[in-house]
Amino acid sequence: MQDRDAEFGEYLDSRASVMRRTAYLLCGGDWHRAEDLVQTTLTKIYVAWPRIRRDGSVDAYSRKIMVRTAIDESRKAYRRRESVVDDLPEPSSIPPVGVEDAVDVRRALAQLPAGQRAVVVLRYWEDLSVTETAAALGKSEGTIKSQSAKGLATLRRLLGAEDLAEAGDGG
Repeated sequence: MQDRDAEFGEYLDSRASVMRRTAYLLCGGDWHRAEDLVQTTLTKIYVAWPRIRRDGSVDAYSRKIMVRTAIDESRKAYRRRESVVDDLPEPSSIPPVGVEDAVDVRRALAQLPAGQRAVVVLRYWEDLSVTETAAALGKSEGTIKSQSAKGLATLRRLLGAEDLAEAGDGG
């Protein structure tokens, strides 16, 4: 048990910040939901640790669990309510691109449907290939390509950004 805990602790130390940032994007910029998502993901990883560490598929498993949990949570009716706030919360660990640009991108990303958001985050934030994204989401490669194109088109429209055009060309 101690070896399991030590190995899991090492994995957690090496991946926690990446998981938090990915969860933040999957949750549409809501840090509270992102923290809950990371905790749920880590719990599921810990339970499956003996099996997944032997397979060497810890990162793939954690991405799959995180994305599926985020999508499941977004389908719950109580999560669909919008809340209006006067000021945006301070982003704590995402380095600023240009504060206005980063906020605009996060707002636009939050407006994508959960499935498209998951594809865009995995493809362009996690830098996964179409094949890896399809495997992580349990979808066909054609679906991933279609969702990527639709997600990027929506982001371009929302941001009025021509520089996103190059992002979709990388296939």
